[in-house]
Amino acid sequence: MLVFYKERLAFLSVPKTGSTAYHSALRDRADLVVAGPPELKHAPVRRYDRFFQNMFRKMYNTEMEIMAVVREPIDWLGSWYRFRSRQDRVGHPHSTRDMTFDEFVRAYMQNPRPEFADVGSQSQFFRTRSNGFGATHVFKYENQDKILTFLQDRLNVDITLPRENVSPPGDLSLTEETSREFRNKHAAEFTTHDSAE
Repeated sequence: MLVFYKERLAFLSVPKTGSTAYHSALRDRADLVVAGPPELKHAPVRRYDRFFQNMFRKMYNTEMEIMAVVREPIDWLGSWYRFRSRQDRVGHPHSTRDMTFDEFVRAYMQNPRPEFADVGSQSQFFRTRSNGFGATHVFKYENQDKILTFLQDRLNVDITLPRENVSPPGDLSLTEETSREFRNKHAAEFTTHDSAE
């Protein structure tokens, strides 16, 4: 999470949407950098509003606009699958090394999810509290030019993004049945992505 107080902007970090690269590029420009633990670095809208936004309201009588990035849902799960297939994950309960992407997506659809597929939800990330403040600017991951233009204009800074936290390559093919079932069961994920800029 990055907060730019003068610009009244909080950049929330949805996991697997390139947030680490933006953190590296903008951490020296931000007034507040939350790099860990993961529950705070990747605080969803509800948690940000309850703890951080509330602080700005009470101490400074102001609110930050919230921006974040959302990724196409199957591509997002693909990034998790590939990330958890890394060599250093072998033998860990999160490892996806010995399964197909189709098996991973099917595990994600289970309730409860097995530990290796319990990676959260982008639509849930954007849920607001009943009296809370939602995300003002939500960009599609694939629209990197739009994200960069917005940030450079808003922060009046040139941004060079490093390549960081890149997942290893992997086969992301799904059967038609799995793809259809996932789209039906998790339609909210697609609505969240489709409504972004």
